[in-house]
Amino acid sequence: MKDVTIYTTISCPYCRQAERFLEAQQVPFTNVDVTGDDALRAKLVELSGGRRTVPQIFIGGTPIGGYTDMMALHQKGELFPMLGKPGA
Repeated sequence: MKDVTIYTTISCPYCRQAERFLEAQQVPFTNVDVTGDDALRAKLVELSGGRRTVPQIFIGGTPIGGYTDMMALHQKGELFPMLGKPGA
């Protein structure tokens, strides 16, 4: 399965929803908290192609957007194949 990284802040409800969804699907992920870290937030903006909101989710280093973007991929049946999740 490809690596999943989620950039979050402590006060973000969509971040918690993304984490809960991935946990429920047994998809391991790395959480990078950018709360109060301007340098890390700037790196996130650069990596995500200019997006400033959180969460920002990366699969195998490729940005897919936020929680609603991830759920749209899931609804279309594209998320698990993108993850390389066994049995997808």
